[in-house]
Amino acid sequence: MDSSPLLAFVGGTEVVRLIADSGLVAKGVLVVLLLFSLFSWTVIFAKARSFRRARAQSEQFVRAFRRCEKFSDLHAMSDQFRPSPLVAVFQFGYEELRNQAAGTLHTGQMRANGLVAVQRALQIGSSEQLSAMERMLSWLATTGAVSPFVGLFGTVWGIIDAFYGLGTSGAGNIRTVAPGISEALITTAAGLFVAIPAVIAYNHFLGNLRDFGTRMDNFSLEFLNVSERNYTS
Repeated sequence: MDSSPLLAFVGGTEVVRLIADSGLVAKGVLVVLLLFSLFSWTVIFAKARSFRRARAQSEQFVRAFRRCEKFSDLHAMSDQFRPSPLVAVFQFGYEELRNQAAGTLHTGQMRANGLVAVQRALQIGSSEQLSAMERMLSWLATTGAVSPFVGLFGTVWGIIDAFYGLGTSGAGNIRTVAPGISEALITTAAGLFVAIPAVIAYNHFLGNLRDFGTRMDNFSLEFLNVSERNYTS
């Protein structure tokens, strides 16, 4: 008979017992780590959903941009692609393009050096969108960096308490101190359990941000190419 499920069950109950028997400091550390974990997973799920929607809408918006003959037509229907950061970049460039075109003598045309202002507007739009997409990612970085040390604090405190109990009892047996050390090490394991998913998610989202930054740069260049062909004199 395979005893591994039984051993896993016994091990699980032992962990629960160790947590229940741990001191107030260790329990406080575990509560703090639990709060870190809950908030981190909330950020992870929210960001994963946000990036997924932004990626899908960006692909549709680029296809609409390449099919559309007039910027004004695309501007009128751009709200349906709103989760895409490219929409805001387009709107920044479109508004500056309209301002430049309205200030010229030739209707619907603009001076070639006016594209420099359009380029700056596109860069501002891209920067604002990247800043918005980066929001709350710093929490994941903080969780990944701080949680192991919070857990280590609980462990160090538990070991100090265990050895203090060993000294006051006068017993030199390892069995006397082993339960206290086991309880203390639970907080280190909890700290790593909280930190590892946060670090993995943070690095994954940073890769997504670099991808969106490239998408916005490419879209800005494409926008400038169309503007130069159709609006400069």
